[in-house]
Amino acid sequence: MTHPAFIPGRTAVITGAASGIGLAAARRFVAMGLNVVLADRSADGLRAAAASLGSNAIRTEVIDVAQPEELVRLQAAAVASFGEVNVLLNNAGVGDNPGKPWENPQGWRDLLGINLSGIVNGVQAFVPAMLAQAGPAVVVNTGSKQGITLPPGNSAYNVSKAGVKAFTELLAHELRQVAPGRVTAHLLVPGFTFTGLTGKPEKPVGAWTGDQVVDVLVEGVERGDFYLWCIDNETTRALDMKRVAWGAGDLIENRPALSRWHPDHAEAFAAFIKS
Repeated sequence: MTHPAFIPGRTAVITGAASGIGLAAARRFVAMGLNVVLADRSADGLRAAAASLGSNAIRTEVIDVAQPEELVRLQAAAVASFGEVNVLLNNAGVGDNPGKPWENPQGWRDLLGINLSGIVNGVQAFVPAMLAQAGPAVVVNTGSKQGITLPPGNSAYNVSKAGVKAFTELLAHELRQVAPGRVTAHLLVPGFTFTGLTGKPEKPVGAWTGDQVVDVLVEGVERGDFYLWCIDNETTRALDMKRVAWGAGDLIENRPALSRWHPDHAEAFAAFIKS
């Protein structure tokens, strides 16, 4: 059965909609008969995205998700155009690497302002009206496996996505208390996906496409899943879950932080994965 928020004539708002997962979601939502509001900080990207969709039920808004007042403006524009908002995909994000935890304070603030605060800003701008309206509503926040398994290499990005995970879990719990089943929150967890953040001109063999990620999003929301977990062409779900379980074991067994990459635990981790 189609989720009631995805019925033709409903309205979806997508941030980071000019490319990647956001644009793939826009294509899917248009095909499902939804009105779609595309938001991005790239005016040129939005124009190209809207033209590619070939739908009259489209509105574009240039916004910076790090600025809360711009999300408020986006919400007002969506309601003015289409009435109540039924799907909010907080997807805008950047993959910049500002450096180690003690480096580049402004770079850290900039990344967290988009990847984490941008999602908080979106929820705070849209959810009060979603709770007040009569129709169903779905909030999907784009996280990342890196916010769960925390692979070394880009600490700021990992921190931002770990924050998105915690924020969305708490949001889902709170919504269950005040609007059980009518307004829900979900965490989209992409793996290796070919987007503008990939930094490659062609899709790597191991990467999924944005369309494959959106398949998981739509099917998972329709099942009522909270964790919209994606695999890719390099990993299986079983391997992902092993990695997640090992990370939880660091706390339970008081191992060194991120022991998966600690030389003293390399052999034990390898044996755990094989077991």
